[in-house]
Amino acid sequence: METWKSVLNSDPIDWLLEEDNPSVRYFALTELLDKPFSDNDVKATKENIMRIGAVPKILSKQNESGYWMSSDKFYTSKYKGAVWQLIILAELGANEKDERIRRVCEFILEYSQDHESGGFSVWHSKREGGGRHSGVIPCLTGNMVWSLIRFGYLSDHRVERAIDWITTYQRFDDGDSARPKGWPYDKATSCFGKHSCHMGVVKALKALAEIPVEKRSKSVNVSIGKAVDYLLRHHVHKRSHDLSRVSKPGWLHFGFPLMYQDDVLEILGILTKLGIKDDRMQEAVNLVISKQNADGRWILENTFNGRFHTNIESKGKASKWITLNASRMLKRHYS
Repeated sequence: METWKSVLNSDPIDWLLEEDNPSVRYFALTELLDKPFSDNDVKATKENIMRIGAVPKILSKQNESGYWMSSDKFYTSKYKGAVWQLIILAELGANEKDERIRRVCEFILEYSQDHESGGFSVWHSKREGGGRHSGVIPCLTGNMVWSLIRFGYLSDHRVERAIDWITTYQRFDDGDSARPKGWPYDKATSCFGKHSCHMGVVKALKALAEIPVEKRSKSVNVSIGKAVDYLLRHHVHKRSHDLSRVSKPGWLHFGFPLMYQDDVLEILGILTKLGIKDDRMQEAVNLVISKQNADGRWILENTFNGRFHTNIESKGKASKWITLNASRMLKRHYS
């Protein structure tokens, strides 16, 4: 019987546990070695996330009101605006109790969330306050819900409304039926085209998968089921109507952080977090396995470095983040 370590060329655990990257070390301790959150080493590493590496560099450039750059460019300033920092900080495991984290969460809820629908918008409405109704999009809503849940906002009524937006408006069809009519589907954009936006589906599922099983409503479970079915119909990364073709070649190149983009590794990470095991995933799993080097490490192939406030690893070199994500996905897949 195969185990996750049996498919590795070499064991990367010691490398991932090095103290230069406390975020990776923290997740390796808790998710690969299954250390409890009460463990002294885990607690010390969590504290170091706020002291060493990318997190303190990002937070050092935050405005006292909670945003970066300017308040009205929280989305359009790619990738230095507030929504992008919220995603990165959540990925890095920043401390949800830190006042600076609370400030950016509150800023996003005040400036980006559409008061009418609960979804998150790319523009702020100065006239009505909150996010502009016409600017609500699926991938942003999914990313913001996921980030806010990571930072302890699951029970906040504003996040509950955003979850309702996903379960009400997120599409999981594959062009097999007519596009729904009315808001938000009438917008002629890639987000609301003739079939579901693949990235919108992935980010929605990522958000809903972050909700603990015992706290998932019936509508959340229904949406999870639809999203999982959608991704399995695509064999993770293929065109569902022609499985010999890759949906987007870029999804074969692994990156971190992905922002609104996707790749094979992220999708598999979400599916395995939900406990999904299906033969239609295996080709994608084999792809991940094939991309490790002789040291059991994966390369950072895709990056937005140069557009962040601080670079995160180096393109073309062995990546602790990609290796961590591959390892925890494989551990769940082969458990």
